[in-house]
Amino acid sequence: MQLSEILGPGAVRTLGQVTSKKRLFQELADLANSQYGLNASEVLDALQERESLGPTGVGEGVALPHARLHKLDRVVGLFLRLDKPLDFDAVDRKPVDLIFALLAPESGGVDHLKALALVSRTLRDPDLRSKLRANDSPTALHAVLAAAQGIQAA
Repeated sequence: MQLSEILGPGAVRTLGQVTSKKRLFQELADLANSQYGLNASEVLDALQERESLGPTGVGEGVALPHARLHKLDRVVGLFLRLDKPLDFDAVDRKPVDLIFALLAPESGGVDHLKALALVSRTLRDPDLRSKLRANDSPTALHAVLAAAQGIQAA
């Protein structure tokens, strides 16, 4: 599995300021609706339900929210870069500005875990995070993420 298989160019955005996790999840839900035709309220509910089990802020300004949806047939991704970091209850207590969300089929356990591991490994790279933070263009952000898959595949 590679990032380009789960993250389309249109599923990458930058946002100026988000005031809460709920608002961030609404942005992700709206993006999932526009890119993948998913019901935004179902996506929002699924993301919030998963987050209620424990924060998905993994540290170093990165969050990996994820959820399962019954209407999906494959794992899909969404990426947001925030201009102003958001408090996300991350494990290191640092605010989050890089968000890679994964939405997976309810029955797609192994693919969901593989995708989550791939994204986690990719965003653990400090040089990659720096490149993502240095770009405002969704096209450039997608290119940085797509190029990173070669590093992870080795």
